[in-house]
Amino acid sequence: MLSRFFLSRVTKPSYGRFVSMLPNFIDGKRVPSKAKVFIEKYNPATQEHMYNVPISTQEEVDEAIASCQRAFEEWQNVPAAVRARTMFKLQDLFVKRQDELAELVSLEQGKTVPDARGEVFRSLEVIEFACSVPTTTIGETQFNVGKDIDLYSYRYPLGVCAGVSAFNFPVMVPMWMIPVAVATGNSFILKPSELDPGPSLAIAEMMMEAGFPKGIVNVVHGDYHQVNQILDDDRVRAVSFVGGNRAGEAIYKRGCANGKRVQCNMGAKNHCLVLPDADMDMALNGLVGAGFGAAGQRCMAISVAVFVGDAQEWLPELAKRAATLKVGEGMKPDVAFGPLITPQAKKRVEKLITSAEEQGAKVLLDGRNYVVPGYESGNFVGPTVISNVKTDMDCYKEEIFGSVLVCMCVDTFEEGMKLINSNPYGNGAAIFTSSGAAARRFQMECEAGQIGINLPIPVPLSFFSFTGAKKSFWGDLNFYGKDSVRFYTQWKTITSMWRDQKFAEPIRLTFPTPK
Repeated sequence: MLSRFFLSRVTKPSYGRFVSMLPNFIDGKRVPSKAKVFIEKYNPATQEHMYNVPISTQEEVDEAIASCQRAFEEWQNVPAAVRARTMFKLQDLFVKRQDELAELVSLEQGKTVPDARGEVFRSLEVIEFACSVPTTTIGETQFNVGKDIDLYSYRYPLGVCAGVSAFNFPVMVPMWMIPVAVATGNSFILKPSELDPGPSLAIAEMMMEAGFPKGIVNVVHGDYHQVNQILDDDRVRAVSFVGGNRAGEAIYKRGCANGKRVQCNMGAKNHCLVLPDADMDMALNGLVGAGFGAAGQRCMAISVAVFVGDAQEWLPELAKRAATLKVGEGMKPDVAFGPLITPQAKKRVEKLITSAEEQGAKVLLDGRNYVVPGYESGNFVGPTVISNVKTDMDCYKEEIFGSVLVCMCVDTFEEGMKLINSNPYGNGAAIFTSSGAAARRFQMECEAGQIGINLPIPVPLSFFSFTGAKKSFWGDLNFYGKDSVRFYTQWKTITSMWRDQKFAEPIRLTFPTPK
């Protein structure tokens, strides 16, 4: 099993500048890269050099796409029920090895093992949804639309599909893409984040063990050069992306210009509206969990808490509860959240906290210069609560993507709604209240794509779709759920006439019409 091998290999001490180099995964096996340029991967909790990530060569990316094309030519003709049975075998492997995957995620990404287990479980749910492919790809039929004429539509796979995934969920984000793409008859090339690509190799090897044909999933490494090569290759029919807006918008424009289907989940600035009639414990505990879980490095994190009226009196208690969170290395017990992914991420988050102070906000709880004993070189930022924030401050305008909760106060529900809807992002939003009327109005008027009511992180289950809106999502069809089946398939419609010869008619020069 790759993950166990990988865990043992990357935890060994580093000797010299270049130690082990991560391989590509092409045509069913690990393939050492011939790359001359590398990205060094460090443990986010210790800054120990773990391994090197190759910038895959142009030839390696081309071979990966060619391998996908060969695999697709046969896989598209495999019955949907057989594809589903193979997916069930992958589901079984995920169940058996979820602890190993969680440890690998914790080691590479820095999040706690319980949080990583949750990520693996959500990945498992998408696999289970993909197992329903015999029913989710059923077409449409209408008989006798005209004299002896029948009309029917089928869903066909697209061909080679590609994914570019983010660092914050190195298992879940690829599994938003791969299971549905492959179950519907496509092949897939993945370019994982260069910051934690190890889990992607584990996934590819597990798929081979489950019985998928070689070449059905290939993994290459790199940066925007490899992504651009994928976007410019005519053999690639669709591209899925999860990450920041700068990269996502460029991928969307280039991919669409090249005639590909593209879906991009991008940045977020998720708000939570707290009404004074809310249950205080439920609201504050929800904010602490949603604001600081995974060190705030998730696109559905609550990063802005909007307190209405008397609810603003709860701010000191919010800071008090956040201060109790234990921060440390993700594989240690009782740790609430771990380090940020890189030193650069830590520096950026701390800079935004400082800017908030300089621009007139008040830092109620300061996580800057946070030191975890024994991990002094780690990328740790402690829980941070900032109040008196205004919309023109950098800490509000930018997606912080760290363990920082920005707090704002308004007098009325209407002011809160105006504030939320004026933000350019629309991934998710939540409300805490005991009023059904207020909750209903919030879900109707809020412009975010995913709404939580007394629930701060409203991530849909796999049989629904991840429905971000506005600048948080570009594309027509969303990730997983029914939309993902539509994204990875195309309609083919057949108009068929089998005329009984004894009723034959003269040659027509017009379209057949019902009689």
